[in-house]
Amino acid sequence: MQTATYFFIFLNLSLAVFEEPAVYPLPFLVTSLVEVLCLLVFFGRLTHYAKVTLRDVFWKDTKNICIMVAILLSLTDLAIYGVLRMYNVRSIRWSRVVRPIFLINFAESRQIRRAFRSIRNTLPEITYVFLLFMFSLLMFSLMALKLFGERNLQTAESLPYFRNYLEIVFDLYVLVTTANSPDVMMPAFDFSSWYALFFIAFVIVNTYIFMSLFLAVVYNNYKKHLKVIFGGMND
Repeated sequence: MQTATYFFIFLNLSLAVFEEPAVYPLPFLVTSLVEVLCLLVFFGRLTHYAKVTLRDVFWKDTKNICIMVAILLSLTDLAIYGVLRMYNVRSIRWSRVVRPIFLINFAESRQIRRAFRSIRNTLPEITYVFLLFMFSLLMFSLMALKLFGERNLQTAESLPYFRNYLEIVFDLYVLVTTANSPDVMMPAFDFSSWYALFFIAFVIVNTYIFMSLFLAVVYNNYKKHLKVIFGGMND
């Protein structure tokens, strides 16, 4: 039962690869029949679990309610999408976002739930570090706007350089990953090599200090909550 449940969960999640827009598109009838089969298996597994569980315990378990709601939403979305497709009306499969619910909430996925719960408990404790990082990013973006906004600089594509605050925030956010380095600083560097100091300071503060601090906080808190959850053996 456990192997079969995991197989159909994997099959259900894999449908996103074959549904429009798809990497390897298959006819709608094929993907819809496979999805209905998966949902029937999930419903059968839930019914089987209800037979061996006390009624009060079953209906008080949030996991079971989540699975039933996910099945209902998936069937409703599939029916609406099929009807709209018959009338050549474009729509999207919004129920795809509920498919991971099956992976998390079945009784066989106890270890995944514990890891997910640890992530959930970690998020509030890393919020302060994330807010500090965002404050630093916004301040550096404001400094960049003041430094370069009135210089009438242009990028290699002849586009305005650092004149829009939101675009500056995005460019510097990408620079934290060093994905656009050193291209993002070249217009300023060509104007004056001293402007490179601004980007060096930004990378030191945000990439090497804040990202390292953020990673350390995430790792330590996740490990702490994981030990608590596995130590208590809570479901």
